Amino acid sequence: MTRLNDPALVASEYASEERLRRRAAAFTGATTTVDAREPLVAAVAELRPRHVLEVGCGWGELAEWIARDTGAEVAAVDLSARMVALTRERGIDASVADVQALPFGDDAFDVAVAAWMLYHVPDLELGLSELSRVLRPGGRLVVATNSAFHLQELRELVGSGPSPSTFTRENGEDLLRRHFARVRREDVDGRIEFATRREVEEYVRASISMSPFVANLPPEVDEPFAARSAVSIFVADKAG
Repeated sequence: MTRLNDPALVASEYASEERLRRRAAAFTGATTTVDAREPLVAAVAELRPRHVLEVGCGWGELAEWIARDTGAEVAAVDLSARMVALTRERGIDASVADVQALPFGDDAFDVAVAAWMLYHVPDLELGLSELSRVLRPGGRLVVATNSAFHLQELRELVGSGPSPSTFTRENGEDLLRRHFARVRREDVDGRIEFATRREVEEYVRASISMSPFVANLPPEVDEPFAARSAVSIFVADKAG
């Protein structure tokens, strides 16, 4: 089974942005019924932060959105030098760093954001401990992740089984409560449509956990092919 928190896999996957862009397009374009980033940004803005950290920033689109909507000073980190370079092109202060050893002092941020990345962290307890450390008392961590049964119809189509993610809708609250005083979850469920079989195959090939099963894709599928998306936003507040 693919280990989403395998450092070698993560380094290879995010050395460039092509596969990530293909996956992200399915959740932010016209073929999806909801954009889970909207409630995520709202949860950040709710605290009226002055200083925000995003870990695992990708190409910086979310960090830029947060900076624009909140007026906060946003710092971003990623393990990928390519992703950091793309984020800097958006005017965001970005650096190569590991969430397991954040290069910031204690109580440095009002809000931290971890969007679709905690399942890539080898030592999740250490990563969450670090995120709590750099948040001020009363600060907030906002997390986006998927259900283990996200895109279940697509997983059944190729026979991949549930997601091997280590941080999901199903276990996220328990993991966060070890480090934060209050945790709430908002489920953002919708539907994604792939217009043709070719689009289905393109997505499966770009998926980290489903791509090993692409040969199982049948020669014909329903067109359009619909799959349920199951995303959760966790809002975890540090004790004041």
